[in-house]
Amino acid sequence: MKKSSAKKAKNLRVAELFAGVGGFRVGFEKADKNRFQTVWFNQWEPGKKQQFAHDVYTKHWDANSLAHTNTDLQEVVSKHIDDVPDHDILVGGFPCQDYSVAKPLRQSAGIIGKKGVLWWSIVSLVKQLKEKRGRKAPEILLLENVDRLLKSPGTQRGRDFAIMLRSLDTIGYDVEWRVINAADYGFPQRRRRIFILAYKKESGIAKQMRKSGHNEWLHSGTLGKAFPIEKTSATSLQEVILQDDEKQISDKFGRGLKVSPFQNAGVMINGRVHTSKVINKAPKTVSVLKDHILSDKEVIKLFGDKYFIDDEAALKNWKAQKGPKKIERINKKTGKPYFFAEGGMAFPDHLDKPSRTIVTGEGGSGPSRFKHVIKSPQSGRLRRLTPIELERLSMFPSNHTAEGVNGPISDNVRAFFIGNALVTGVITKIGKQLLKNVDEYGI
Repeated sequence: MKKSSAKKAKNLRVAELFAGVGGFRVGFEKADKNRFQTVWFNQWEPGKKQQFAHDVYTKHWDANSLAHTNTDLQEVVSKHIDDVPDHDILVGGFPCQDYSVAKPLRQSAGIIGKKGVLWWSIVSLVKQLKEKRGRKAPEILLLENVDRLLKSPGTQRGRDFAIMLRSLDTIGYDVEWRVINAADYGFPQRRRRIFILAYKKESGIAKQMRKSGHNEWLHSGTLGKAFPIEKTSATSLQEVILQDDEKQISDKFGRGLKVSPFQNAGVMINGRVHTSKVINKAPKTVSVLKDHILSDKEVIKLFGDKYFIDDEAALKNWKAQKGPKKIERINKKTGKPYFFAEGGMAFPDHLDKPSRTIVTGEGGSGPSRFKHVIKSPQSGRLRRLTPIELERLSMFPSNHTAEGVNGPISDNVRAFFIGNALVTGVITKIGKQLLKNVDEYGI
């Protein structure tokens, strides 16, 4: 009897940095719970006595049966590297900081970030897995950050991202990136973030990248297939020249530029970077705010009346926060007056559109320009969004953040969690396409 030649689908072992309450894991498990297998995670909230996010994560996924650390990533790299098991994909939404360096990466003993030590900790983690212990470095990196990373700092437009690309090239990875607004692909929140996918240069996917070329990979790569774009011509692709090492980039890249050379999509193959401004293909269906809200009866049953804004004085303050303003201020350096101006915002928020970006300060009853306020379709009463609604808008299961291993989590902390979290549906789409590419090209 002839044996089947079909290849067995490869499972991907996942290591998660800056895990929060498990957004990457929720997204991957929706993509394929069996094939994405988390083998280790790290979560640490600096300056916090109680590690609430870690408690929530371990409430859902038993820490006793999963390798993990609850400490600063720098300490993981310097003291607990042996706790990190072999894995195929390393993921994380790392903090946005200053990535300037004092020495090039090739002088590995001298990698010093002025503030961006966590980025260099990621780089050092990968290098140690590969070099110091003779172990296998992760085949794939999936990293997430705010989109301003592409144009920071203001004095050297694009420098930080250029340093990141060069350091990834130096430690052996090819890269694709996209700025994705979740709402552009039908998800219920307008959250714009950059997603960076890096593949080990010896991997099957990286070999396919070289075969396809920069322009074609914008469309046929993992991000291009997961989040389709309108067809762009090769002439729209621009090359960005990177200096030879991180120190040169830190000193010279972007000086005198008013606009970053990096567009919202790009590819780096063998250290050569090409970038393009791409246009997203509109989704067939769109999820909007009203699709995810509780009824008045549900809100009162679960939370009482505290989310409703009925007091006239409080309502006046809310309107002032949301309205346009022009305020005279004094420049601290020059002592000269200037006017600070803000435009008005929708009040209440539109129910027939995706929500605005959820921020970490969403919790609390005090009036704020950035918090959401909706008008109840049932009663017409104004109210803030509850933690359950915030979870749903980021595509977490309802009450995902309600409890940790040490007990219930306060509403304000739950709102903070979601303000820090990603839209998990984005990770689901990336995960599904990544599995297809792994199956087709190998890692």
